[in-house]
Amino acid sequence: MKGNKTVVLVFVGFFSFFIVKAQEVSWEKRTVNNLSNMADSLTKNLKPWKVPSAIFKVESYGAIADGQTLNTVAIQKAIDACSKKGGGTVLFSNGNYVTGTIVLKSNVMLEVSKKAKILGSTNIKDYPYKIESFVSIMSETYEFKQSLIYAEKAINVGIKGKGEIYFRGEKVNFPGPETIGKIVDRPLGIRMIECKNIVLQDISLKNSAAWMQNYLYCENLIFDGINVFNHANYNNDGLDPDGCKNVIVRNCFINSEDDAMCLKGASNRLSENILIENSTFYSTCNSLKIGTDTQGSFKNIIARNLVLGGVPKSFDSFRGYEVSSGITLATVDGGNVENIFISNITIDQSRCPIFIRIGSRGRVIKGIQKPISGSMKQVVITNVKGKSNFVQGSLITGIGGHVIEDVVIRNVNISMEGGGTKEMANATVAEDEGGYPDAGKFSRKGLPSYGFYIRHARNILLDNVKITPINSDDRPDFKSGGDIQNIIINGNTLDK
Repeated sequence: MKGNKTVVLVFVGFFSFFIVKAQEVSWEKRTVNNLSNMADSLTKNLKPWKVPSAIFKVESYGAIADGQTLNTVAIQKAIDACSKKGGGTVLFSNGNYVTGTIVLKSNVMLEVSKKAKILGSTNIKDYPYKIESFVSIMSETYEFKQSLIYAEKAINVGIKGKGEIYFRGEKVNFPGPETIGKIVDRPLGIRMIECKNIVLQDISLKNSAAWMQNYLYCENLIFDGINVFNHANYNNDGLDPDGCKNVIVRNCFINSEDDAMCLKGASNRLSENILIENSTFYSTCNSLKIGTDTQGSFKNIIARNLVLGGVPKSFDSFRGYEVSSGITLATVDGGNVENIFISNITIDQSRCPIFIRIGSRGRVIKGIQKPISGSMKQVVITNVKGKSNFVQGSLITGIGGHVIEDVVIRNVNISMEGGGTKEMANATVAEDEGGYPDAGKFSRKGLPSYGFYIRHARNILLDNVKITPINSDDRPDFKSGGDIQNIIINGNTLDK
């Protein structure tokens, strides 16, 4: 009898592995090929809009680049004239141009030359409310109303040049508490709502009072070679497209206090056809993230050739130098996440290198029924390396009744701080089903395993995954938190 039981267990283990391998054949290769083709199509077909040759110098409309004169009216006149006459370049050629809120119009490209700098006003009265007509969590819950650069329902807009926009968003100019909701009297850097054909190229963006950039329900966006430094205040995100379609982020450097590269779904619209490549994202929160608000879904996203991690110590950061996660994929407000391919990634100085999460926060506009939890499936992560990561470990966790499924993680070689204890190995990790989607909410000081802790998941394949603790660690490298099925790690079935 004992012998027969052993045979059955071996067979079950083999059958589980067969199922995962069959799924690998049935969806992994297809997903990777489809997303690679999507990236090739974006690269070939999504090009910057052709800017008309006309040039509108802001000095011609009364701007004075002395670093003191408020030029809001003059700059807006130049933008309005440019758009009315068929479009072109509004040029900041030389000097420091102080301004309050300006509104971009169709067919206008702002160009900040190498010798020029746009300076945000430090007077909150120079940032009048701009309230979009598009109703979403952004307008009803966050109530973002102020920004330095604003556009709504514009076609063909952009910002380029070798110069800098310095938003002067330091706390001394715009004080206010950190928040996960409404931000008052701390203007965002750039807000664009329901716009098409957006280009940001080469420009340097420095220190907004809140998020640096938010693009809500926009289409055809190109971010190429931009440099973002945002460590002036709280909620200092780097780049936040929300519900956008056809997006390229390429050759960018973002160093931010809050999430660096973050795709959001507060628009309640599908984010799709997105290519993120050849870039560096540093943060003290999350380097590369799908999540925060996930009322909308996310589909067909490829991220490749990225350096992710904490803030280098050569930079001044009031938050420190650790990043919460290198990669976060999360849905907590009903949106679905599927068809994701992340490849050729370096993750350093992260507490939780990879965090994959389903939750049931269900944040919605007042009066709308809380949605059921979304799904997370068909995710492929390959070729990940990293060092100087901290003690927490990586986490894959759904919730009861809503499991994460069909995830493949291959070729990972990451070193961790180690030093975990037996108490950590036996600790209970809170479910926090309705909580905020951040890895730091789950045993930040050490999960029960130093590699991957997995629960509420099925059909997960980790292949050639090596996690090395620098210091002796009493935790296992991989551990189940329960409610798992078909979890194969380096050829072995994870014990339930």
